[in-house]
Amino acid sequence: MENPIDHIVDLGLVNFTRHPENKNYVVFRFSDVERAESFEKELVLAKIWFEKGVEERKNKTFTLFGVHKNDYKSAGKINFLVEAKYKKPIIPFKGLRYAVFLLSFIALILALIGFCDAQKKIRRSNETNTPVNPAR
Repeated sequence: MENPIDHIVDLGLVNFTRHPENKNYVVFRFSDVERAESFEKELVLAKIWFEKGVEERKNKTFTLFGVHKNDYKSAGKINFLVEAKYKKPIIPFKGLRYAVFLLSFIALILALIGFCDAQKKIRRSNETNTPVNPAR
């Protein structure tokens, strides 16, 4: 089996995997130097033992951190905090974010109005015992 650290179909959804040779370790991978330095600093502050390595893969330099599986939860929390610190918003422009939120909110309100209107039509048709055509 190929090394999961540099798998061909790497979508970049997670930056950690089991160590390919020693299943007692988890490997965290960072292609960004700032994130790697921040992760290393936080591991040192948390007094978590780790091994560090640098590898060149696919014309990119990756900083790898091997952490024992007993420290995985703590290292995982640190990893998420580091990723959150450097995360960019999906929609970078504040005005566009608010516009998308506003349009979504308007669509939700219109859907609720349509649902309530359909319920009224159903109640009226049940009172008169006539079949209802919801398309009207």
